[in-house]
Amino acid sequence: AQPHSFEIKDGNFLLDKKPFHIYAGEMHYARIPQEYWRQRLQMIKAMGLNTVATYVFWNYHHPSPNVWDFKTGNHNLAKFIKIAQEEGLYVILRPGPYVCAEWDFGGFPWWFSTVKGMEIRTDNKPFLDSCRIYFQKLHQQIKGLHISEGGPIILTQVENEFGSYVEQNKKVSVEQHKKYNETIKTLLEKEGFKLPYYTADGTTLLEGGAVKNVLPAVNGEDNIEKLKKVVNKYNNNIGPYFIAEFYPGWLDHWAEPFIKVTSEEVIHQTEKYLENDVSFSYYMIHGGTNFGYTAGANYTNAHPIQPDITSYDYDAPISEAGWPTEKYKELRELMKKHVGNNLRDIPKPANVITIPFISINKTINFFDWISNVKAIESHQPKTFEELSQSNGYVLYSRIFNDSIKGMLRVNGLRDYATVYINGIKVGELNRYYKKFEINISIPAHAKLAILVESMGRINYGAAISDNLKGIVSPVYIDEKEITDNWEMIRAPLEQMPDLNAFKNKKPEKGEPVFYTASFELNKVGDTFLDMKNFSKGIVFVNGHHLGRFWNVGPQQTLYLPGCWLNKGRNYVIIFDQLNNKLNNTIFSKDCPVLDQLK
Repeated sequence: AQPHSFEIKDGNFLLDKKPFHIYAGEMHYARIPQEYWRQRLQMIKAMGLNTVATYVFWNYHHPSPNVWDFKTGNHNLAKFIKIAQEEGLYVILRPGPYVCAEWDFGGFPWWFSTVKGMEIRTDNKPFLDSCRIYFQKLHQQIKGLHISEGGPIILTQVENEFGSYVEQNKKVSVEQHKKYNETIKTLLEKEGFKLPYYTADGTTLLEGGAVKNVLPAVNGEDNIEKLKKVVNKYNNNIGPYFIAEFYPGWLDHWAEPFIKVTSEEVIHQTEKYLENDVSFSYYMIHGGTNFGYTAGANYTNAHPIQPDITSYDYDAPISEAGWPTEKYKELRELMKKHVGNNLRDIPKPANVITIPFISINKTINFFDWISNVKAIESHQPKTFEELSQSNGYVLYSRIFNDSIKGMLRVNGLRDYATVYINGIKVGELNRYYKKFEINISIPAHAKLAILVESMGRINYGAAISDNLKGIVSPVYIDEKEITDNWEMIRAPLEQMPDLNAFKNKKPEKGEPVFYTASFELNKVGDTFLDMKNFSKGIVFVNGHHLGRFWNVGPQQTLYLPGCWLNKGRNYVIIFDQLNNKLNNTIFSKDCPVLDQLK
């Protein structure tokens, strides 16, 4: 591809010196199987858009302190950008370092919570040193992909929604906040990220988020007059005017209703932008899936954590499985009126299948499996981070020489726990509902076990700086702190476990178990595993971690991409940590169920 110019000048975006409007859609490479990237990008182009925006997830590419991955599977960011260019799309790069995105820890590596002296998103040397290395690693991947080098990247974002953080984190002075944000811009420049840059903040938050000589874009503003007034204030009384996040849908939490935004609302607002020369980017045009443990969380006073569901469907114009929704079709017709009728045909999504019956052929008690893992001993319970573990589960246990009873209090629970005495379940603790205590009676010489699950780190708000997982403060029974002889066994379950050596064992209700099954397919296609008869846990298929399920809803199915299935033999492992109902079959549906609260 030939080099082109893209600049912000005289109140306009200029592509090769000619005025240009950005009509973009946000889509995240990490939330889509690599095999489907091209079809999803073709969907964006076929709707009449000219640009794709994507966050870069620092922790996705830097999963452990000495490991970087920009090449395997969905990690290949450069490939994603090149496919976008092949499909006729420009690219907006959003490297953070913070991304929010309903993504675990807002994109920060999990171990940052334990680095001595580190404070995220502030003028802090350990953090900025880490940012510098991240930007160096990232630039090595995208070097040569800027539009001036013949690539498709036209804009790069400086930080992300920083004005919100300034508003939420008032213990730091505004001057110090601004110094940090300026430093992020300087680091991007020093590491080779080419101009132009932009920031993105809510309309009332530009005072904290805007950076000198950087275009202030605005998130979610529907009032054109207000948009232009605030941008003018921070941009020398001129445009261009760019809605960096235009929400055609919204995010969803477990145990809360699935949120929908009507087509009428989205069409009406899109028309206003088009008629007033406002550039925009739909967040999200296609959400995808929070595979594995990538889902983040929010919080309120009522709920100290609000974990995001596994689906990131977002009620977006393109569904989780890459299907055109009615919202998509109506927006496409609107865009035709503004960009011309010669749009590409809508590409076909993947084939869809149903699997009517999969027989569970082995059930393995979780305690039998974990008994082969070496325990770590400690005076007090250790956090996941102290155990060098990012996510998943940890089994905390202690044997009591003398009998004891009273109120078991685990105020430092992060985030969900099942409590057992000698392997028998006696209760659950749940940070979402602020349930941190249960009455308990422990006989002499009995073992108390607490299986703790991380449900995703908070990704937005001041509490992002308090993101340890596991048991993060002392455990009490009544007023007695329980110390000495704690054992912790790590169960990250990031990879599909090998259960071949374990014998089938008839389970009891309430026992945490692995259900295993195999099945044959004559043809493959996308499908949706129906999890409503299971309680809470995670699913692996052919080594792929599909993510979390929880029968409280609203999500009752898990998206299983057909590109991860095999013609012939396939393997499923379901870890059900509650196992409130015994199961002997699994089946799938040909459509998702995302809006059924229990």
